[in-house]
Amino acid sequence: MIKRNFALRIAVAAVGAVAAASVFAACSQTVTPSTTEPAAGGNKTIGIAVADQKSLFYVAAVDGMEQAAKEAGYKLITLSANNNSSQQVNQVQDLITQQVGAIIFIAQDATSAAAGVKLANDAGIPIIAVDQKPESGDGKLATYIATDSVKAAEELCTWLFDQIGGAGDLAILQGPLGATAELQRSEGCDKALANYPDINVVAMESANWDETEAFTAAQNILTANPNLKAFFGESDAMAMGAAKAAKQDGREGLFFVGIDGFPTMFEAITGGLTQATMAQQPYLMGQMSVKNAVQIAEGKTADVPELQYMDTVLVTKENVADNDPTKFYGPDF
Repeated sequence: MIKRNFALRIAVAAVGAVAAASVFAACSQTVTPSTTEPAAGGNKTIGIAVADQKSLFYVAAVDGMEQAAKEAGYKLITLSANNNSSQQVNQVQDLITQQVGAIIFIAQDATSAAAGVKLANDAGIPIIAVDQKPESGDGKLATYIATDSVKAAEELCTWLFDQIGGAGDLAILQGPLGATAELQRSEGCDKALANYPDINVVAMESANWDETEAFTAAQNILTANPNLKAFFGESDAMAMGAAKAAKQDGREGLFFVGIDGFPTMFEAITGGLTQATMAQQPYLMGQMSVKNAVQIAEGKTADVPELQYMDTVLVTKENVADNDPTKFYGPDF
């Protein structure tokens, strides 16, 4: 079985973050201003630093933020880093310069994110992390809101292994190496693997949460492994990319599972392209992050827990019709 060295991968990610720091000044910014207007009086502006606005997860989270900000009478300044970690730290600095009352941080990279947290701390601006948790540094978060990815992956992989009879060859498509969710989802599946000695991991490759990258990676994995039984995609997009590669190759009878709960994954399960997803709740996470920011701004810091894990739901062919994807991703999906 292929083993992982988490400490080594974190160290490699840290080296990359140090290298990226040298180009901070050269990075440009993508600004997506909110249409929400501030209420009169006080600092009612919240800064949003989000990894990108292409991923359905992040789009849904920001939608939830906008809905909650509108209800509370707060203004949002939303900056998307287009998956550039050094650019994102610059954007946190820009939000600090604009003297926002709080920053909600959906980090592109868990290691370099520590620099952004420290900058906000030094400026006295509370910072709320969503999805990604900074993995190094001495910065302090007001709260961390996320899916318990270890638990979600362990439950999903356990379900998958039972479906394939507890034995056979497995391929794993990972997120960006060193990212919080990637590390936790790998850890969770490792916990499940410990209970299934006859499951053999024959391939692991990072596809960076991306369907197209997963499609290409899966083509190579399928060619090299004619007896493959299943793919565990650490995201829905990667699971769907692998499923499409297998379909194009004429490979039948394989299982494809992911984590996210994308509306497109619901459709894929219904149509038989994939078999299961662990549905997250990004819209609710976005709402909660703004509500917490408002509580902090209004002096109710003690009411905000340091850690808030959102539940996931295992969606399969048996229950997909009973689950509405808008519950997880908001009314716009």
